[in-house]
Amino acid sequence: MNKTRQHRLFFMIIMTASLGLAAGLILYALKQNINVYLTPSELTQSQLKPNYQFRLGGMVKNNSIIHHEKSLNISFIVTDLKKEVMVQYNGVLPDLFHEGKGVIADGKLNSQGIFIASQILAKHDENYMPKSAWKKQHA
Repeated sequence: MNKTRQHRLFFMIIMTASLGLAAGLILYALKQNINVYLTPSELTQSQLKPNYQFRLGGMVKNNSIIHHEKSLNISFIVTDLKKEVMVQYNGVLPDLFHEGKGVIADGKLNSQGIFIASQILAKHDENYMPKSAWKKQHA
């Protein structure tokens, strides 16, 4: 093999190894940042570290919302129709937040088993309708 081919082969091996290393580092970084949520049933089965920040997802149980007077504190129950978790949140709720609707809460589980939320995301349904039709439905 002549010198030119040796240099090309060496260059190709270095480039392939570099691309493989870059792809591995990107995949590792993405794995660290994937932010999926746990349902109440999955939460009871998992062994989480203390003060582990995660997302809790499910439905807001009907008749479970408690607004605390003179503050922005709110308590409600998130259910997946099998298990339930009490959630406490201090802040302004999204407009789409309602009983019986989907919700994702970002926060931590305290020692009493109550989820202390730092952020609430309300999930909308897939029924898109004009504003006039929505007003008729909710009148």
